[in-house]
Amino acid sequence: MKKTQIKQKNRKKRGRKFLLYSFLLILLMCATGAAAYSAYYLKIPAQFWEEFIPIPDGHKVEVLIEPGMTAFQAARAFEIQGALDNDTPLQLSRWLIKFGIDKKIRAGHYSVVPSDAWNLARQLRTAKPALLKAQILPGLDIFALTDFLEEQDKKVTRQKFAEALLRDDNYPPAMLEILNQLPDDEYTRYVFLMPETFMLIDRTADEVVSTAAASWWKHWGDFVTSQKFTAKELQDASITASMIEREVLHDTECRTVSGVIQNRLKKNMLLQIDATVVYAWRLKGRKLTRVLNKDLEVESPYNTYRVTGLPPRPICVPGIEAWGAALDPEKNDFYYYVAGKDGYHYFAKTYKEHLRNIRQARSEK
Repeated sequence: MKKTQIKQKNRKKRGRKFLLYSFLLILLMCATGAAAYSAYYLKIPAQFWEEFIPIPDGHKVEVLIEPGMTAFQAARAFEIQGALDNDTPLQLSRWLIKFGIDKKIRAGHYSVVPSDAWNLARQLRTAKPALLKAQILPGLDIFALTDFLEEQDKKVTRQKFAEALLRDDNYPPAMLEILNQLPDDEYTRYVFLMPETFMLIDRTADEVVSTAAASWWKHWGDFVTSQKFTAKELQDASITASMIEREVLHDTECRTVSGVIQNRLKKNMLLQIDATVVYAWRLKGRKLTRVLNKDLEVESPYNTYRVTGLPPRPICVPGIEAWGAALDPEKNDFYYYVAGKDGYHYFAKTYKEHLRNIRQARSEK
């Protein structure tokens, strides 16, 4: 009998606890609804209820707010992207206005817990938008760059990147005046993107191109304009800069190598730059890690061991030092250079000196 009575008492206790917890839960739900209803319709200050009702916590969703959106457009975006429950965008926009944050919402990605209009607006009072990182690295050819961008965001496909490069409204107007005088292809335009790390609102091909192009023009626009570079001179500089980027390991040598290239061009000498041979084979679907004598026979306008003058297009994205060297080469009397073990070059005025430098460089290895 005693065991049976104890079990009955325990069941009664559990029953009372269940009823109590259920009552508290219902009370809390009613309080939440009453808070939103009263705060909005009865004009009771939201701060009164916030002492009792915590801000929602749980699984969050990402919502993109684009530049220039009004409060209602932003509210609509929260609804479409799954953050607004039960209420309408109009109700959310009213709460945004009431809280005084309708004009403070900035573009970017917001991480919020899906909830009703009042609770969502409460979250947005302290929420800060996140930006997305996109990166362009110097030295990448157009194929490697496209692959690299697609790794960062699947939206940036090869086709979309090419289309973005050819879309004129992705460039500053003054920059576009020059670019429109150059060959209208992505193989010419992609080198006019500044290799940097950018924080973007949305990582699309158009956003990457427009941001990187604006950065390039901000850095070089005044210099290019003041020095009155023609479109042809700027194209030649872009090709030269791309070769320097692949040839030079240490930035301090960029202008010297640029001077060598200019000296050889003036005498109609073969440039004999290995990086152009690597690119020539790249266009044929073969990846070289080391250039051998047999590789120098490749039939290509990019083979500077067989074709005089500059290649027809740049071979990679130049970095800032390479661009500076190409636009303002060092005036020197050098025609030859060879790399030593540490990556620094030996420069020579004559072929005889060059042969001596080659022996010196090989003795270090």
